[in-house]
Parts: sequence; structure tokens; C-alpha cells
Amino acid sequence: MIKKVLAAVVISVVFGVLSSRYLLVGSALSLIPWGIAGVLLGLWCTQYRQATGLGALYGFLIAFTFMAAGYQGAAPILSRVPFFAILGLVGAVCGVGLGVIGAFLRRKLRR
Repeated sequence: MIKKVLAAVVISVVFGVLSSRYLLVGSALSLIPWGIAGVLLGLWCTQYRQATGLGALYGFLIAFTFMAAGYQGAAPILSRVPFFAILGLVGAVCGVGLGVIGAFLRRKLRR
């Protein structure tokens, strides 16, 4: 399970930074690779419980990292962390959905 958690952390941080700074900047198209990665993480899980936890972690981190890496405001970033965390929770809910979709697909593909 540690490998899956580390993979989710690395993937979410890399995608979050790349999306906010280099690839598909300002485009909703960046959500496509995010969604694909979330479903693939769910496919990698053997249980729904793993998929929901990993999806929540992935979703929170990718949303939080995306906002933190792209922040260019005048106020210090630490003053924006609570807001980023709240929006990260929205990302976590979306990540849970993606993880569950992946776990569901894994069950259907195994039959």
C-alpha cells in the first residue's frame, strides 16, 4: 500500500505543478489527464476502500498543488492556504469518484 500512496503523491504533485505552470495552462483540458490518472489509480487498487482513500489523497493533493504552484497574488501564500485546503477537499471528493470508477472497472474487467 505504501507504493500506491507514494505513487499517488508523486503523480498528483507532478501533474499539479505541470498543469499550473507548463502544460495546458488556463485550460479545462488539463482535467482530462487528471481524470485518467485518477481512474488508473483506482484500477490499481484491489479494494474499494483502497480506491476511495487513494482517490481522496490524489484529488486533494492535485487540487492543492495546482493552486499553490499557480499562485501569483500579492498576499503571502500562507494566507491563502486555508482557501486552497477547502478547494482541495472538493478535489478529494472528485478523486474518490475517480478511484471508485477505477475500482469498479477493475471488478468488471476481471469477470
